[in-house]
Amino acid sequence: MPDWTLAAAGHWERTYGRPAVLYLAQTVRPAEATMIRASQRHGRAHDITLLIRGPDGRLAVIAKHSYPPGAFRAPSGGLRPDEPLEVGALREAYEETGLAIQLGRYLLRVLALFTTERDTIPWLTHVFTARVVGGQLASHDPQEIRDVAWVTLADLQGPIRRALLADGRPLFRYRVRLTDEAVACLARNCPG
Repeated sequence: MPDWTLAAAGHWERTYGRPAVLYLAQTVRPAEATMIRASQRHGRAHDITLLIRGPDGRLAVIAKHSYPPGAFRAPSGGLRPDEPLEVGALREAYEETGLAIQLGRYLLRVLALFTTERDTIPWLTHVFTARVVGGQLASHDPQEIRDVAWVTLADLQGPIRRALLADGRPLFRYRVRLTDEAVACLARNCPG
């Protein structure tokens, strides 16, 4: 299924810089594939992931209700059809974290294939950096988000990474791989 965000990526690159591009394949459980397929309503096959830095350099992270203790990830969500990146990213950031943000760099574009024994689902993840320009860290979508927190890169790459991997869910492994690559890009200031 083609995703309209790939066509918009050229504009995003002119505005926010050319991202590193990563190709990933991830086997997922049937229940995870069902969840991904359910999120594809209106032709959506993407997420916008936000590495939101606070004034002290820590990152905003979220935990959904199904996450085990200690497991968090960067906030993310989908653009609505015909919704500009800036509007959708700000909306998702506010809904999930209560923060007003300003987008920074287009850091990473991940072209993923999620597979089961019977299905292959193409997916795009666009990762952007962002900085806080207002708000207070608190979920404004308690139906979806159980907890929000400020964490350091060391937290993200240490205990949070271990909690996600220990859970064993393939989509958590995908998020870990995505985060590892994004952190590596931040460290080496990678261009595409």
